[in-house]
Amino acid sequence: MNRPLVIVLDDSQHVARQCADWSGLEARAEVRFLSEAFASEEAVAAALVDAEIIIPTRERTVFGASLIGRLPKLRLLALTGGRAQTLDLAACTAAGVIVSNTGGKHVGAATAELAFALILANARSLPQADASMRAGGWHEGLPLGDVVAGKRLGIVGLGKLGQRVARYAKAFDMEVVAWSQNLTTEAAAAAGVAYVGKDELFATSDVVSLHLVLSERTRGIVGEAELAAMKRGACLVNTARGPLVDEGALLEHLRKGAIRAALDVYDQEPLPREHPLRGLPNVVLTPHQGYSAAPVLAEYYGESIENALAFLDGKPSRVMNPEVVGRS
Repeated sequence: MNRPLVIVLDDSQHVARQCADWSGLEARAEVRFLSEAFASEEAVAAALVDAEIIIPTRERTVFGASLIGRLPKLRLLALTGGRAQTLDLAACTAAGVIVSNTGGKHVGAATAELAFALILANARSLPQADASMRAGGWHEGLPLGDVVAGKRLGIVGLGKLGQRVARYAKAFDMEVVAWSQNLTTEAAAAAGVAYVGKDELFATSDVVSLHLVLSERTRGIVGEAELAAMKRGACLVNTARGPLVDEGALLEHLRKGAIRAALDVYDQEPLPREHPLRGLPNVVLTPHQGYSAAPVLAEYYGESIENALAFLDGKPSRVMNPEVVGRS
């Protein structure tokens, strides 16, 4: 009897195997780890056509209705994380594919800590300093750093992540203001920050940090008008999702040297090798590693293994579409 095929996707850091104990699942299934990003939906479908269980790494591969329809053997899609904007849950349900998820006890801290690390790295020109030291240099050619104490941080999206970043900023003696489409003065005050309008936030903040979920309502929420309103030398930090920002407008303002940026997320991921962002000196770049911390991936992969084993036992766990159970 053939063993079911389990494919772990997008293990681009080659860490999935070491983050969890796969032995129990490997005793019952063939487990393959794929690390490279796919160039097209055709390439994804060809690689996954025989998979009965797929464990994607967060949202690195898009699972839309078209792709789901091209995976006839798929029975379980075991998400890492609580949700995925890149997954068509309704299409999975229609196809009889069970979708499970995992917790995220550490992901908030991991992402918020990276956001604040980017703020500090930008303020003190840490990437340039590191590159200079490795090239044998010292102070020559390095811009003077700034301090964040006393500066204004504008947070766009005051959910759990935004509130965590606000606490970090206040510990560094920053003034914190916030705005989002649903935020109220009372809710902001309860989080210990001041509510301001969107225009004021972009015009007066020394650092703007984005912490919104990507949706049709938030796509492009930072556009030409918002970027043009930013103070000269102010920094835009994005650890949320690339399409929140109009990339073309951002590139224009960065090329002019009007603003700075610190980015962990992009419109296209992986960021193309020749992308113009890579050549700009006033940008700090990281490769979407907000959640890529050891405790986060240990939880993600560990619980995904549990979900796969529970499915093989006929008792699916952490199911997002329970109406499928019993007919898959």
